[in-house]
Amino acid sequence: MTVAPHSRTGGRGGTPTAPDRLLSVLAAFDHDHPALSLTDISRRAGLTLTTAHRLVGALTEWGALERDDAGIYHVGLRLWEVAALAPRGVALRQLALPYLEDLYEATHENVQLAVRDGSDVVYIEWISGRSAVGVHIRIGARWPLHATGVGLVLLAHCGPREQEEYCAGPLAVFTPHTIADPARLRRVLAEVRRSGVAVSSRQVTDDALSVAAPVRGPDGTVVAAVSVVVPQADDQVPALVPAVRLAALGISRALGWQPAVTPRPGTGNPSHR
Repeated sequence: MTVAPHSRTGGRGGTPTAPDRLLSVLAAFDHDHPALSLTDISRRAGLTLTTAHRLVGALTEWGALERDDAGIYHVGLRLWEVAALAPRGVALRQLALPYLEDLYEATHENVQLAVRDGSDVVYIEWISGRSAVGVHIRIGARWPLHATGVGLVLLAHCGPREQEEYCAGPLAVFTPHTIADPARLRRVLAEVRRSGVAVSSRQVTDDALSVAAPVRGPDGTVVAAVSVVVPQADDQVPALVPAVRLAALGISRALGWQPAVTPRPGTGNPSHR
């Protein structure tokens, strides 16, 4: 999936500010365009060549960009160092990885961890099964929320207003099975909340199905989602649901979430005895 460079502007009358122009240079890079010439950056960022040259020079000096011997620019390691500080990035990945590895060992299928960023799901960890179904996913990849299992989980646990805004917007279609009807999407989201899992079949490709469950933070809010992706015709999907739920629960507890404990019948509340 190609993510277009950011086009938001912050100045009066829509005039780009200095930060807008600087960010537009960084936004010119994406998974489909990891290496760009200065001319490419200028064109994709919507800047004059002179302005692009000045901003690229400043970013390169700081370490946000790197220039190879052929004069081509790449994202620099300095940005990786900064991104590693994001609580929903490397820190969450490191904490979740043992549970993701356990899920992989139990299934030997593709395992994914993702978070929400606006109307997109962003994949922050991925373990690829050696003989598992092929998926169009890499760390940092984005897809619309409604088109993936992890995305449906994250969307289902957004606020009602955010859900309605999303459902009212255009729903990108990738296969004949992609959810494109707002009413159907609302029903699916309600079922995800009821069941605690999302099963997304053939929404991005015709041969894949994912089972996803929510990961909760210390206050119980859903902060991420974990999933297993299997061949669409896999008849073991019902058996995957407990495994995915267990992985999500383990990550949630590692984050500090404590599920509410329902008292056993007859025990009551000791404080009222």
